[in-house]
Amino acid sequence: MEPKDWPGHIWLEGRTSVHLRSHQTRPSHMPRGPAAKTGEGFLNPAMAPARTRSVMLLADAIENNWLVPEGKTIRALDALCATGVRPRRWRKEIPFQDRLRITANDLDSEALQWAKESHRVHPVGDKLEWTPEPSRFAREQEGVVEDGIHWIEGDAIRLMVQAPYQWIDLDPFGSPVNFLDSAIQSISRVGVLEVTATDTAALCGSAKTSALRRYGSVGITDYYMHDDATRILLGTIARIAAMHDKSVHPILSLFDGHHVRVTVLLKRSKEEATDWQDNIGYRIRSEPYHFAKQPERDYSGPMWTGPLCDSEIAGRMTVERAIELCAGRPEDLPEEWNDIDIEHSQREIERSVRYISQSAELLSGEHLLVAVDSLGVAAGVGQIPSMKKMKSGLEDAGYRMARCHMPEAMFATDADWDTVLKIAKSAE
Repeated sequence: MEPKDWPGHIWLEGRTSVHLRSHQTRPSHMPRGPAAKTGEGFLNPAMAPARTRSVMLLADAIENNWLVPEGKTIRALDALCATGVRPRRWRKEIPFQDRLRITANDLDSEALQWAKESHRVHPVGDKLEWTPEPSRFAREQEGVVEDGIHWIEGDAIRLMVQAPYQWIDLDPFGSPVNFLDSAIQSISRVGVLEVTATDTAALCGSAKTSALRRYGSVGITDYYMHDDATRILLGTIARIAAMHDKSVHPILSLFDGHHVRVTVLLKRSKEEATDWQDNIGYRIRSEPYHFAKQPERDYSGPMWTGPLCDSEIAGRMTVERAIELCAGRPEDLPEEWNDIDIEHSQREIERSVRYISQSAELLSGEHLLVAVDSLGVAAGVGQIPSMKKMKSGLEDAGYRMARCHMPEAMFATDADWDTVLKIAKSAE
């Protein structure tokens, strides 16, 4: 039975055909911010870069065997799949499908209808079949496997306690805190948790009471509030993981547009989980900022003060790899698409990973994050120095510098603040 108002109109995200509801406008080539919610299970095109990175990370885990041994399968769950774009992209765009067991769940029956019908109309075609792992509490797992995806209509929290997964994606509308405990418990001894948070007013410091209730933190609305938001979410995940004897190892953490998106590797280890507070502290507002174990004066936190990514994995998140995996091929393109649509689609794929591989090494260790817009005043110069001149000057002085994937122009460096100011003055 076709969903109500089917088929709507077709859009291409990555290499995957997506059916948008008739009343949802055609996305622009660079959608930004939260989409107007047009009903349950709506598609937000501004989340496409996050879904592209998810495809790349899951493909990298299989190809490089850093999650499970070679030849073993990964059980991946999109716990709140809505219209099913992410699991369908996992299924369409990731090689090595014989090593994937994808489950897509949502509580909204209408959204799931759109997801399943889209998948039926646009099959992958390799006739992959598999049997779901039995539930811990039932003789048979609910739902149905169709063209390699196990579709379930149910409550995400209840589902996550029924079977273990090596990969769980949480992309709720708003805060993810209600789902974190169940997801972390559901992750196998070693597994990956991907988390999206769109309640950025709380995470960035402008909704202080919400921040205290949900995350137990406070923020400062300054140049570094987006980095704070990412670190506050990481700190919350680390705290809950430690309750379940699991340690957190960030793979990729960033603020993109209107949301925070973090991907962490969880490992069951009482010893490492006991030391979780070694990477927890406060950002102290000063010039430059610094991290401290106890709050002082103006501060934000508590938050994660450790690495933001894995240098090797994030270092492979290149534009070339994104295009190879996710750019639409001739056989994928909708008939009505023209050359401009194709160009815009490729630009969005490229934007999804811009600056990630270049900054991975710095963000995986101790670094200084510098907001370019604040440099002019801090250095006492009349004009903000260009990113290019700062990079050249810092590297000539023997330091590393890389632009970061942030809403504002920011770079990370291993130089000290006095050196940064000196280079800024000479670059004027």
